[in-house]
Amino acid sequence: MPRTIAVNTWVWTSPLTDATLEPLARKAAEMGYQALELPLESIGDWDPGRTREVLDGLGLGAIVVGAMGPGRSLLSRAGDVTATQDYLRSCLDAAVTLGSDVVAGPFYAPTGVTWRMTAEERAEIVRELRENLRPPAEEAASRGIALAIEPLNRYETSVLNTVEQSLDALEPLLGAGVGLALDTYHLNIEEKRPADAVRAAGSSIAHVQVCGSDRGAVGDDHTDWPELLRALDDAGYRGPLGLESFTGDNATIAVAASVWRPLAPSQDELARRSIHALRALGA
Repeated sequence: MPRTIAVNTWVWTSPLTDATLEPLARKAAEMGYQALELPLESIGDWDPGRTREVLDGLGLGAIVVGAMGPGRSLLSRAGDVTATQDYLRSCLDAAVTLGSDVVAGPFYAPTGVTWRMTAEERAEIVRELRENLRPPAEEAASRGIALAIEPLNRYETSVLNTVEQSLDALEPLLGAGVGLALDTYHLNIEEKRPADAVRAAGSSIAHVQVCGSDRGAVGDDHTDWPELLRALDDAGYRGPLGLESFTGDNATIAVAASVWRPLAPSQDELARRSIHALRALGA
């Protein structure tokens, strides 16, 4: 059976709000997408109950995505751990309302914050991450949801860059409440062989995000998409593929995602080309 293909509303806007949700959801459905990735940048940006009504009316599924802005971290040196744990609980509340079985994001440090670490310092960071992730992970498991932890490229974090690092750091927690969120953009930068990394992640994969190797459309880039899809099959992952790209029209998100030039003639064109390519590939 074909996978569910989702699209992140960051393709068009940031932050997502109640006012922008319905027109974007309608547009995505008309393009053939079957679900929306819904970034919850700040609690209250959009109402989960109303969002559920909109998506149900259009026959769309929902995937909740977290955003690690300044000060949001499970590591004390990079932010407020207690506030971040509370934020993750709010994301879980939204996921329950929406019927999302994952909450995906780089839930360890603010995106764009990096620092050097010795082996001893990294070991301490891993210990603290495990300790501070455990309470929201246990709550996620009790609610039938996985926190899908996303490794990012070296320019966006120094904590978790590769599948190998992520499996090692999260090993005691991997299971019902914790998995990995893999993003083909970061895999392209950090993994020697992205398909091998996908296979190594195996049953720990909880969510997958896709885009071109330049963060643009799927299919006209150098990614070996047939091999990547075979690797997902080998790993046993049949969950959604979520297109994640970003608009350069919003200054905050353009800087955060380093979007310095148009990635397609328009954001609509980027979304259309991507879903056509994925379906042509038999995704």
